[in-house]
Amino acid sequence: MFSYENLKKILFLLEPEKAHHLAECGLKVVGKCKILRNYYEKKNYICDSKLNQELFGVKFENPVGLAAGFDKNATMVKAMKSMGFGFTEIGTMTPMPQDGNPKPRMFRYPEAKSVQNAMGFNNLGAHTVLKNLKKIGNFPLPLGINVGKNKNTPEEYALSDYKTLIKKFESLADYLVINISSPNTPNLRDLQNEKFISELFSMAKTLTSKPILLKIAPDMEVQTAIELCKTAVNSGAAGIIATNTTIDYSLVANCKDFGGLSGACLSEKSALLFKEIAKELFGKAILISVGGIFTGKQAYERIKNGASLVQVYSSLVFEGPSMVRKINQELLELLKADGFDNIYEAIGANLR
Repeated sequence: MFSYENLKKILFLLEPEKAHHLAECGLKVVGKCKILRNYYEKKNYICDSKLNQELFGVKFENPVGLAAGFDKNATMVKAMKSMGFGFTEIGTMTPMPQDGNPKPRMFRYPEAKSVQNAMGFNNLGAHTVLKNLKKIGNFPLPLGINVGKNKNTPEEYALSDYKTLIKKFESLADYLVINISSPNTPNLRDLQNEKFISELFSMAKTLTSKPILLKIAPDMEVQTAIELCKTAVNSGAAGIIATNTTIDYSLVANCKDFGGLSGACLSEKSALLFKEIAKELFGKAILISVGGIFTGKQAYERIKNGASLVQVYSSLVFEGPSMVRKINQELLELLKADGFDNIYEAIGANLR
């Protein structure tokens, strides 16, 4: 009666953004209620030493995290362990509040198990997000903070927006993520060039010792993506997150001609680009794979191809909160089948 499949029938009657707000309200309640948190944590959270690893000097008890975009304003952080996640990433947030793009700006394609969004970094702004984080106190999980420039900030002043955000959030983050790969802020992807990336990470190194990662788009030529990632790492990036949403609208029939596609349609494209980047950068930087991951088998393949961590978002829409538990359970089975005692041994196994 209370299965996610039944709840999904109700949620899918709502416009996607309204359904998201309803889910946010529910997770806020879970976050504030210790009894509910403990109940769902016991039900969903897999704690097994075989999945433990230390990255950035921080312990990750399982490798499955929530990707940026779901919790833009840090209102659901306390509920994420109850969802089964091993870490969470908030944002993308900008220095100043912004409403994002005109509605409707989010669309579901159930047959393709895919989502299209043209949100445009809608968020309450750095000041409010910082207040929300400080209210939480001790974070239940490792926390990533994803930052971007305001829509109205000219390209020549973009560096200043990122500088402001790094300074404001670095003391609270376990890691920071530079987002210059969203397709929903005009000209943002133009910043995916070697000159800007070099300047950005060289500047960031002077501001914090916390790890800073670059999140890239899936739509570049492979060699271009590799060179940009190498530039970032050589300039001080601690890692790469691949990939953001795609603007390859051929992947879903009758989709919109704006915004970014994610979910199952992105799985192959994201996995292939990640694999090529990992061939160059595995062992030189921490690699996180995101894009179309629904199962433990998919996550395990990304891990064997060099991912220390994986992230999900759109798949939750279709599979529900039990998905994270199932991915971690399947990972344990796959590790055992391959004779690995710990996830460390599986990371990059296909590259050795």
